[in-house]
Amino acid sequence: MSDTFSARLRAASWQDHQAAESARYVSALVAGELPRDRYADLVAQHYFIYQVLEEAAAAMRDDELAAGFVDERLTRLPALQTDLAFLLGPDWAARITPGVATQRYVARMQEVCFTFAPAFIAHHYTRYLGDLSGGLFIGREVAKTYQLDETGGVAFYHFSGIEHPRDYKNAYRARLDALPLDVTAEAALVGEVAVAYRHNSAVLAELGRDLEPESTVEQAA
Repeated sequence: MSDTFSARLRAASWQDHQAAESARYVSALVAGELPRDRYADLVAQHYFIYQVLEEAAAAMRDDELAAGFVDERLTRLPALQTDLAFLLGPDWAARITPGVATQRYVARMQEVCFTFAPAFIAHHYTRYLGDLSGGLFIGREVAKTYQLDETGGVAFYHFSGIEHPRDYKNAYRARLDALPLDVTAEAALVGEVAVAYRHNSAVLAELGRDLEPESTVEQAA
């Protein structure tokens, strides 16, 4: 087994990653059990999440550690705006609000991602590598189920500037492995990935609250 930092990070976050992917809301969405407006709810929450993350990317563009991860090809906000306009109409901005779990998620990113590179990288890694992994599968299934395409509805899941996602992810992990992190910074990054996954799971749990009457939305911290 590899002892690279990226391998250790993946192993440390695997359980949290699996918990997010197995959320009841996600399985119901992929199975076509939900009306299209319930998919639009997810797109709306993504909009608020990526708005803050991409503001942080702009702020961290010149940071010595973070700069190598800031890549315009990853930018999702314009695609989310396209999807929301398609799904909700031209007044989409007035029709969406962040859920409680999303508010906590973005508050955490606002707190740590604009000034502390390991935390920014942790949230960046959690979202974008997820988008280029399980996210691509979700996008394909949602497109088929709800008859959508990259021109509107699932533009979020199409990375036009990244021809080979596997190669991109390998290069991303190589950048992680090359980070000059001391023990404290490495632990902070690993810990913040766990925080990011918990926030993501809380958002998904809130979106699917009615699907499992006895479930509760975990408060992430």
